[in-house]
Amino acid sequence: MDIAELASYLGIPISTVYDWRVHGKGPTAYRFGKHLKFAISDVRAWIAEQREPSSPPRRTDRR
Repeated sequence: MDIAELASYLGIPISTVYDWRVHGKGPTAYRFGKHLKFAISDVRAWIAEQREPSSPPRRTDRR
């Protein structure tokens, strides 16, 4: 997928994808001449890495 497709898939602005590239964030891209492409498997793996850990259950019994 290209940058526009990635942005659409993630529901973010295209500029965010470019910002991530500048800062070394986001999924790995492949360059074909002047075009950047993203493998769907890389995008899915990157999304899985972004998952925040769940918080432990809160105690309801206060002392």
